[in-house]
Parts: sequence; structure tokens; C-alpha cells
Amino acid sequence: MASSYYNPEDLPRFPEIAEGAPELWKKFHEWYGAVFEEGALSAREKALIALAVAHNERCPYCIDAYTRSCLENGSNLEQMTEAVQVAAALRAGVALVHGVQMKDIHDSLSM
Repeated sequence: MASSYYNPEDLPRFPEIAEGAPELWKKFHEWYGAVFEEGALSAREKALIALAVAHNERCPYCIDAYTRSCLENGSNLEQMTEAVQVAAALRAGVALVHGVQMKDIHDSLSM
């Protein structure tokens, strides 16, 4: 069986990163926790946003974590898939809009 850089067993080990800088981990963990508390956005909405961002960042650990978070916060497959589609559309749009830069360079170098 081929090995993979992504190891699902590593996700629960995330807090081990604190060993090298416990005070920084504490600050990160407090801030991260506060970000995901209910506020103007619900926990469900925040989990859907995180799932979409996780796909654009291509982080299998985050996709794993926020798929679970979405389910725990009441999202269904249709909502989660739509969030991923939004992320994909935005990523495609970003690539395409940079085509304007290519066109400007083309136009400035072509006679």
C-alpha cells in the first residue's frame, strides 16, 4: 500500500505542536476558539465557511475537521457541497481575472 503525506491519525495530534512554543500555542488556541464561537455568524455558518476555505487551501486535515464540524452543527451534504462549489467558483474566478494582467502585458508587447 502506498504511503501518503497526509496521515489522518495526525489530526488529533495537532496540539502536540504546542511543545515547541506553549505560550504561542495558548494564544493561538484561545484566538482560534473565539473565532468559531457563535457571533454574528452561527457555528454552522462558520463551519461551512471553514469547509470552503479548507478546499481552496487544499488542506486534507482541515477538510476532515470541518466536514465533521459541519455535520455536528447541522449541515447536510447539499449545503456542504454548495459551499465547496462556491469555493471552487471563486478559485476559478481568481484564476480568470488574473488573465487581465496577461492581456495587459500582451497588449503592451504586441504591436
